[in-house]
Amino acid sequence: MISGISSNLQALSAFATSQAVTADNVANVNTDGYQSARVTLETGQGGNGVAVQEITRDQTPGPLHFEDIPVETAGGRTEGEWTAVEGSNVDLSTQMVNMIIDKNAYAANLASIRTQDELIGSILNMTA
Repeated sequence: MISGISSNLQALSAFATSQAVTADNVANVNTDGYQSARVTLETGQGGNGVAVQEITRDQTPGPLHFEDIPVETAGGRTEGEWTAVEGSNVDLSTQMVNMIIDKNAYAANLASIRTQDELIGSILNMTA
């Protein structure tokens, strides 16, 4: 019974990490050159629960756009120079789906902990 709660707590930690990575991606959707991160989950220790295997960066290039970058010349003047800049490669629709998956998985694990807690309480009441 306690190992079940432990597995659920481990899963809560993994899904919270995944949610934090997704939130970071959404926060940087307009940051030039930002590469979105991705969480890979694996089966927890001893085949129980879920754990974070790794957090990786998506190496897919973002869209190019041109910006007028000010450049100082030798005479102290500032001139604009058009430069290609790589935008963020964050796909908001993918991030929103990830948020929904993480939220539902988190809620399911909380419900499982609540059920196990109630069951332990009932057993203790019957034996007392």
